[in-house]
Amino acid sequence: MNFIGNIIWLLIGGIIAAVLWALSGMVLCITIIGIPFGLQCFKIAGFVLWPFGREIELGHFGAGGLIFNIIWLIVFGWEFAITHVIIGLIFCITIIGIPFGIQHFKFAMLGLIPFGARIISHNQVSCV
Repeated sequence: MNFIGNIIWLLIGGIIAAVLWALSGMVLCITIIGIPFGLQCFKIAGFVLWPFGREIELGHFGAGGLIFNIIWLIVFGWEFAITHVIIGLIFCITIIGIPFGIQHFKFAMLGLIPFGARIISHNQVSCV
């Protein structure tokens, strides 16, 4: 079911969203200061490209990650999060669009706090 969801996702705008995240990453990587933020955009672009069957685990950041998350939230994050929440709400208007809206809500979380976030595949076995 995840494969079918991802294929439909790509057809209804997943490719466009991933390209926009990647372009944001490229723009941020132009300056040396923006490289860490651009790398997070590339991570999010990969997640946006194939979101079904994967989850986000937030909160694995240290002091540096906390500082970068605060800077990210003030400068970029709230715009990305609001955009994904609005798109998610539009998808949730119809019953068929609810799974796609839920994906956008996941992207909004990741758009707020990308540093220290882990993307976990459902079929991935993790060892502690």
